[in-house]
Amino acid sequence: MNFRKVTIAGGGVLGSQIAFQTAFKGFDVTVWLRSEGSIGRTQPKLERLKNIYLATLEAMKTNPLAYAGGLSDKKDLTDEEIDALKAQVEKAYAGMKLTTSYEEAAADCDLLIESIAENPEEKIAFYTELAKHLPEKTVLATNSSTLLPSAFAQYTGRPEKYLALHFANEIWRFNTGEVMGHPGTDPKYYEQVAEFAAAIGMVPLRLHKEQPAYILNSLLVPLLNAAQMLLATDVASVEDIDRCWEIATGAPAGPFKILDKVGLTTAYNIVSMRPEAKDPNTLPGKIAAMLKSYIDQGKLGINAGEGFYKYK
Repeated sequence: MNFRKVTIAGGGVLGSQIAFQTAFKGFDVTVWLRSEGSIGRTQPKLERLKNIYLATLEAMKTNPLAYAGGLSDKKDLTDEEIDALKAQVEKAYAGMKLTTSYEEAAADCDLLIESIAENPEEKIAFYTELAKHLPEKTVLATNSSTLLPSAFAQYTGRPEKYLALHFANEIWRFNTGEVMGHPGTDPKYYEQVAEFAAAIGMVPLRLHKEQPAYILNSLLVPLLNAAQMLLATDVASVEDIDRCWEIATGAPAGPFKILDKVGLTTAYNIVSMRPEAKDPNTLPGKIAAMLKSYIDQGKLGINAGEGFYKYK
C-alpha cells in the first residue's frame, strides 16, 4: 500500500471524522464538499474533533481509562510522547484542504473515500461525475452504512478498484475498519484498503462477502430500529428507553444517545428508503415522521448541539 494523498467526499459526522483521523496519521487529506455552505458546516466539526483529540490525549497522561486505540497502539505513553501526538493533532487540523472542486479533489489522489448521504440517487450522480476526473491509479471506497458496493460499481468507472470501508462512530476510540468488496473487486485493492485501515489506526475487519449493514450495523441497526419504534408508537420516553438498555445490559449508552452520535439525518434517510415509509400509518412512516419533526427543529444530533438530548 503506497497511498499518500487521500480525499474524503462528504463532511458529515463520519466524513469529518475519517478526514481528521487520516490527517492525524500523516496522510495528505482533502475534503470534497458540495457547496460553500457545506464547507461552513464542516469546519466547526473539524475544530470540535481537534479539541476532542487534544483533550483525550491530555487525559491519557493521568487516566488509563481515557486511552483511545485510534490515537496510539501503545497504551503506556510518556508525557513527551503524548505531547508529540498533540502536535500531530494541530498539524492535521492546519493541513487539511476543503474544496468544492472535483478537479482539486481528484488531482493525484491515491484513495478517495465517499461518505456522502445515504441516498442512492445522490451517490450515483456523484460517482458518475467523479469518474470524469479521477486518475487511473485512484482506488475508490464507500463508507456507506447500509448500501452495497455492487449497487454502484458500474457507475464508478473502475469497478475492480471499488469496495467498501466502513467505520464506527467516534473513530478515534472505536477504531474498527470493516473492509467489504463486491464480486468484481480485485483482491489486490481489497488488501491495499485493509492495509490503509491499519495505517490510520483502525483494526481491519475483513468481510468475506457483501452483507447489508456489514458486521457492526447488522448487530446495531435492529437495536436502533426497536428503540425508534418504541418512541414513535409512544410506548416509552427517550430517557426511559435509554435507561432501560443501559441499566439492564451495562451498556455505556442507550440507543437514542447512539442515534445522536450517528446523526438524525442519517437515520431519517435510511428509514425513508423503505417504500412503506411514505404511508404515515405504517411503522416506518411513523418513525420517519418522528425523526423529521426533530430535524425540522434543527435537532440533528450531537454535532448540532441537540438531538434527542441537549449538548449545550
